[in-house]
Amino acid sequence: MKIATIIVRVLIGLLLLFASISFFFKLAPEPETTGNFKAFNMGLVASTYLLPLAKTVELLCGLSFVTGRFVTLANILILPITINILFINYFLTPEGLPIAGLLFLGNLFLIYRYWDNYKTVFTP
Repeated sequence: MKIATIIVRVLIGLLLLFASISFFFKLAPEPETTGNFKAFNMGLVASTYLLPLAKTVELLCGLSFVTGRFVTLANILILPITINILFINYFLTPEGLPIAGLLFLGNLFLIYRYWDNYKTVFTP
C-alpha cells in the first residue's frame, strides 16, 4: 500500500505541476472554449486574481506531493480545487471528466492514507 501511495502522490503532483507551470509560462495554447464554459472562463479571467491564485496553490501542492513534504497540508489545500475541477468538468466540459474524476479520487485516496494526521482535527 505504501508503494501505491507514493505512485498516486507523485502522479497527482506531476499533473498539478504541469497544469500550473504551463499556465504561468504559457507553454500550451489556450483551448477553444464554447458555450457556458466560455462564459465561465471569461468570468475567471475577468476576476484577475482567481486563476493565478488557484494555479499558485496547484504549484505549491504539486511540489509538496512530488517531494513528499507537507502532504497532509497539501491534501487539505488542494481538495476544494479538485472538487471545483470535478464539478466544472461534470457540468460544463464532460470530455475532461475522466481525468478530473481520477484527480479527485486520488486526492481522496491520499486523505485516506494520511488519515492519522487528520484525526486531531475531528476530535473535540
